[in-house]
Amino acid sequence: RQPRDIISPACPWSAPGSPPRWACPKHLPREISRSVQSSWEHWQNLGDEFDSSLSSQPHIVFILVDDQGFRDVGYHGSEIKTPTLDRLAAQGVKLENYYVQPLCSPSRSQLMTGRYQIHTGLQHSIIRATQPNCLPLENVTLPLKLKQAGYSTHMVGKWHLGFYKRHCLPTQRGFDTFFGSLLGSGDYYSHYKCEGPGICGYDLYEGEEATWKQDRGLYSTIMLTRKAISILSNHNPRQQPLFLYLAYQAVHSPLQVPARYLERYKGIPNVHRRKYAAMVSCLDEAIHNLTLALKRYGYYDNTVIVYSSDNGGQPLAGGSNWPLRGSKATYWEGGIRAVGFVHSPLLVNKGTKCLSLVHITDWFPTLVTLGEGTLEENLNLDGYDVWETISEGRPSPRQDILHNIDPIYIKAKNGSWKAGYGLWNTAIQAALRVGHWKLLTGIPGYSDWVPPQTFSNQQIVNRWHNERVRWDRGKSLWLFNITADPYERVDLSQRYPHIVKKMLRRLAQYNRTAVPVRYPSKDLRSNPQYNGGVWGPWYKDEREEQQVDETLNNLFSMLIKVILAFFQNITFCIMWHNAKRNVLILM
Repeated sequence: RQPRDIISPACPWSAPGSPPRWACPKHLPREISRSVQSSWEHWQNLGDEFDSSLSSQPHIVFILVDDQGFRDVGYHGSEIKTPTLDRLAAQGVKLENYYVQPLCSPSRSQLMTGRYQIHTGLQHSIIRATQPNCLPLENVTLPLKLKQAGYSTHMVGKWHLGFYKRHCLPTQRGFDTFFGSLLGSGDYYSHYKCEGPGICGYDLYEGEEATWKQDRGLYSTIMLTRKAISILSNHNPRQQPLFLYLAYQAVHSPLQVPARYLERYKGIPNVHRRKYAAMVSCLDEAIHNLTLALKRYGYYDNTVIVYSSDNGGQPLAGGSNWPLRGSKATYWEGGIRAVGFVHSPLLVNKGTKCLSLVHITDWFPTLVTLGEGTLEENLNLDGYDVWETISEGRPSPRQDILHNIDPIYIKAKNGSWKAGYGLWNTAIQAALRVGHWKLLTGIPGYSDWVPPQTFSNQQIVNRWHNERVRWDRGKSLWLFNITADPYERVDLSQRYPHIVKKMLRRLAQYNRTAVPVRYPSKDLRSNPQYNGGVWGPWYKDEREEQQVDETLNNLFSMLIKVILAFFQNITFCIMWHNAKRNVLILM
């Protein structure tokens, strides 16, 4: 049964050869329904004019979902029903040794550039709405490379890679079109987001401008899916390859979902888990309809679909990473090991699992090569082309993953150079995977195992191994054999110090290639109240930036002059007073 917001239960377009039921104009925005109808008529009339042979360049649809936990898909044993994802994964290749970053911006930056955070300056935290920061402009992006290879490039959904100046926006970074949000989260219906008291604004864009006219209060997942279908319906798949980057807001907080999806999960007592499960179901049905559109409009047979979460789930917001340790925003497996699969008729070995190491940076070289683009040496990529690994089961060229080195986050009180054998300061938050081994230093983040029963209303008395217990207190270094111990229960750092030393040297080697961290302070000019109530660029262009800098320098110079004049006046007054006193003494 399809969601009524996406598929019409009764559509007048029922004649043979007519558009699909989910494209019914009665249930789509007027401008979208017109485009769907005209596109369908165009195809009916002109379809015979094109060569029926498939292009060697496949269409690429990359679906990135937000905060979906490792367990939160049916084929990982979840109570959440995801029939579409289960079917697509079962008919494709499941990526069961697939890694992303623990937070939104880091994963997206590495997807877009194929480079580790230490090489883009985004090592610390996320790009915040009030920061004058974005994905560095000198980095070549995935859509730009595909565009150079002849692709039509489109983005629908969440950007979260900065927008303080116009050059940072998606349409300036390689996308022909953009529809979605610039920030990391927001209301699913109103598309408003507050970053603090009095710092609230609207966040829905079409291209480089806020799109108030497109906003009809639609639930985000449904709205983004309709837009993606509209793009498919208006593009000719036989004339030009298409790259569609569909970055859903779901299932990130706030936990909002149409009421009818909640009915399926009345048996889940925990309200956060219940809402979260409903959001996942809505997402699953939306992807079902996207897949139908790919088939209806002639893309499917020559399309590669990649599905990925951007990081682990957040248990406090209903997500589950069980049986993995940790959660979103941590470097434990629960924060960085993601749900992922590839579905395509072009795969050689369908219906298989890929157990080789794959990282989110790998999509850049993999998809560019698949799209017959070029990879220049000066791109300095950290990713690998893993298409043959995924499609044919060949060994992965990837043997290690630098999860990150964050030189700003040094909160481990017991971290020291001594604890790192003089090779590394273990106060620094860092994580590295080499072969079977994984090393963590500093404070990796919240480290509990959160079993499914935690989501019941009953209080769990006997928790699984907890960082608060004595045996784990004061640590700043861990070593695990992830192949033998994927749940990170047995720390081997004391048993294999020679392995620890090798990996610490590898960390130090990576760190020597790092660029300075980009994490500027909050800029008050970012407040939407100064921009018509909309979140958007506040540095208009380089000339304005230069004018602002000159103004600030002038103000600073004036301030210095005032201070100097003030002290000169004080000095004169003191000298005059002393002289007067001396005269009185002589008298």
